[in-house]
Amino acid sequence: MNVRRLIPTTAVAGAVTLGLLTLSACGGTSDAADKGSDGKLDVVASFYPMQYLAEQIGGGHVAVTTLTKPGVEPHDLELKPRQIGELGEADVLLYLKGIQPAVDEAIAQAGVKNTVDAATLTTLEAHGTTAGEGHDHEGEEHAGEESHEGHDHGSEAGTDPHIWLDPVKYAEVAQGVGAAFEKADPDHAADYKANTAALVKKLGLLNTEFETGLKDATTRTFITTHSAFGYLAERYHLDQEGISGVDPESEPSPARIKELQDIAKADKVSTVFFETLASDKTAKTLAQDTGLKTDVLDPLEGITDQSRGDDYIEVMRSNLAALKSALGAK
Repeated sequence: MNVRRLIPTTAVAGAVTLGLLTLSACGGTSDAADKGSDGKLDVVASFYPMQYLAEQIGGGHVAVTTLTKPGVEPHDLELKPRQIGELGEADVLLYLKGIQPAVDEAIAQAGVKNTVDAATLTTLEAHGTTAGEGHDHEGEEHAGEESHEGHDHGSEAGTDPHIWLDPVKYAEVAQGVGAAFEKADPDHAADYKANTAALVKKLGLLNTEFETGLKDATTRTFITTHSAFGYLAERYHLDQEGISGVDPESEPSPARIKELQDIAKADKVSTVFFETLASDKTAKTLAQDTGLKTDVLDPLEGITDQSRGDDYIEVMRSNLAALKSALGAK
């Protein structure tokens, strides 16, 4: 699988599959072992959306180690032999299969019972993302198309793994992770259950904010360099138009530029979105050619100093504000 850059962002997360979870004693001198020695559940997370779940649900009972350090583009992550070796010392691995091939391979080799794949905790779908696939001026769902042009990362061929950008699906994943933590650490099950309920409630309120905020938009179409927002678009009856699909820094074809110009005119699009850490070259080129504005829509694969918020909820609210402005919502 040839996974190209999707989002230059930071990430931290881990792997946890909903199998029978049991605590394993951690020894040695690794970070994971050191953290495990203080009696906390030792969780390794693959990238930021998984890290956020682990920290919110685990609270003071977990020590979360990240595979994707700040500033590292998660899709291109390569693990050192030492990191791969330390995976086997974790109590719980929490990851999202299909986002990071190197992580998928290392976790498969780690042999940790308490491994949770977030992709198994909700339903993955396929979304048309480029060249006008699935575009509908009525804002209908796009499904059944390939996720990213010529790209098949995901737990199943053709599925879109960006489930965390839909608060409803993210809440479903949170519930699964909470159940996994309860099984891994029964002594603190009540706390994990309470923390999960609190997080699910916050995500429910976020979903309501998006539903209300985008309800009266004057256009339902948005253009973005990174086609990561298929679930968000489907949830709130929007149309995502990706400039280049997988690689936000690649050059779109002249035909694609012409197509997007036509879509922008027909659907009264005002803004071309780019990412916080990716090059904004393609977005600015298209915007200049079509007389549009540019703004940031964050795929939330990591938090950095450039992020418009300190955590998932804050950045998602910033995304909502950007979408409301671009789509003419009151």
